Parts: sequence; C-alpha cells; structure tokens
Amino acid sequence: MDWKHSAWGRALACVGIVLIFLAAPAGLQAESMRVTLLGTGTPNPHPERFGPATLVEAGSQRLLFDAGRGVTIRLNQLGIPMREVTAVFITHFHSDHLVGLADLWLIGWLPPNYGRRQTPLRIWGPSGLGKITAGMEQAYATDIAIRVKDEALPRSAAKFDVNEYTEAGIIYEHDGVTVTSFEVNHGDLIKPAYGYRIDYAGRSVVISGDTRFDENLIDAAKGVDLLVHEVVAIPKALFAVNPAMKRVEAHHTTPEEVGTVMSEARPRLGVLTHYVLTSGPGIPPETKDQVLARVKTNYSGPVVAGHDLMAIEVGESVAVVGGEP
Repeated sequence: MDWKHSAWGRALACVGIVLIFLAAPAGLQAESMRVTLLGTGTPNPHPERFGPATLVEAGSQRLLFDAGRGVTIRLNQLGIPMREVTAVFITHFHSDHLVGLADLWLIGWLPPNYGRRQTPLRIWGPSGLGKITAGMEQAYATDIAIRVKDEALPRSAAKFDVNEYTEAGIIYEHDGVTVTSFEVNHGDLIKPAYGYRIDYAGRSVVISGDTRFDENLIDAAKGVDLLVHEVVAIPKALFAVNPAMKRVEAHHTTPEEVGTVMSEARPRLGVLTHYVLTSGPGIPPETKDQVLARVKTNYSGPVVAGHDLMAIEVGESVAVVGGEP
C-alpha cells in the first residue's frame, strides 16, 4: 500500500502537522523575560563570537546592554528591526562595548525595513556617555546632512537621547520594567564601570558587565533568576610570551572566581559570556567546555557556557530555549 497517498497516510500526515505545530516553541510568555546573547566575545575579531551585547525582552520592550561589534547583524539574524530597540544601556567605555553603537544608531535610521527609526536613539550610561555620542554625531555629520536632503530622512531621528547617571541605583522605569545599575571593579583606572539588574513581573536578570571578582556584584545578584557573567581564561604559558596578558587577566574574573560568585549569589541559572580567551604561538586557547569545567570546581548549581544567539527564557522556569551553536 502507498501509505503516503492513502486516506490513512493523509490522516497521519495531518496529525503529524498538528503535533509539529503543538511542539513548536511558544512565544515569550506574558510574565517572562527573554535574554539573548547577541555577542559573547571581546576585542578579538573572532568570527563566531561577536562583540559584547545582550538583548533583554520584557513585555513590549527590547533593551540592549552594550553594543559591541556585529550587534546589528545579530539583531537582523533574529528578525528584529533596529527601530524596535527600546533603549541601550552601556556598562563602561571600553571600545569593544561601543564599536557597534554608531552602526545601530545610523542603520536604524535608514529607509529599509531593518531601519525606519523616527525618533532619537535612547541610551543610558554613566557620566561621560554624552561626550561619546556627541563625538559620533560630529563624526557622521556629513553623512547625516546628505541623507536628510537626499533621502528625506528626519534629522531629529539622527540624534541620541542621552540619559547619564553619576551613581548606582534605579536608572530606568517603564511599563513595569526596572533597570538598576551597580558599580563593579574592572580595575583601578577603568572607571566608571557598572553592571545592571533588570526586574520585570517578579523575574530578575543580572548582567555583570566587565569586572574582577566583586562582592558588590554578588549582593546585586543574590537570588536572581539569571546571572550573565563574564569570564577570563588565559593560559599561564602566555604570560612569559606576552606579559601584557597578565594585566588583562587582572581586570576580569577567572572561571574559579565565577564559580565562587555563583555559589554565593545562587542564581536559578548562570550563563557565561564575554570570553577573554587568548592564545599565542604553540599556546592554544582554552575551550568553552574547559572554562565551564573550571567554573564547576567551585559551583555545583546550574550553569551553561553561553554562545552567540543563545536565548534563555526567564519565567516559571529558567531555561535555554533557542540558538544552537
């Protein structure tokens, strides 16, 4: 019997379609947040790990934390137009956290469907952010003037709506979403430097920013649903070849220290990001699995090695829901 074209075959095929439909991933639940790692890398121009950027979707809002290299590409891969980024939050002023900002700002203003923003790009960050955005507006003034005349784009949308803060605390409240900044220790000379906590509908997410081991971060993250934490793993053999890498390591959190942070904070799920993994001649970088194993020497709770486009839903459960590596 030709089961494919028989009545039974057609019926089973229909059932199969229904089952596939029912098993398809559901959309974001009303009282959940979705966190997507848009970039888990560093200044290293790695083709699989773009610059630091994390998207938090809560209710109708899409909040972007840092804007590293390739952030617009990752948003486009998700089918999210740049105009739908509600607000941007910058942790500190190292270039790898900022180089994608001009791209997001200007591409989001262009006429194609990935753009069409009609208002200034709203952005929050520590004191000094306005100087950076003003510099960008000056750098691209010629491009902006041309496009206003040639493409009839609204000049008002080719601006930033800058919101600076000078101390830790609640910096953003809108439609049930609260963003709280907290200071982190990224090094004596790297100030200001902040992490962020996002609260919505009883759910909570903490993004570490770049930091050494820091009790302040632990306090902000205690009992949080999801803790997204940076990590450094530089082979010791590299220090003799490139002594500067020892100074780089000193500005970040080792896997064992990340494990200690998570064991004290006790998040429902921990995720690793911003992998500072460096290599040299004959000295290979550590793998994500090796880094994760080192974290687990000090932490027995749930923790995963993040990767670009990994998505985590934070609701009744906290689970990875998309973005295969």
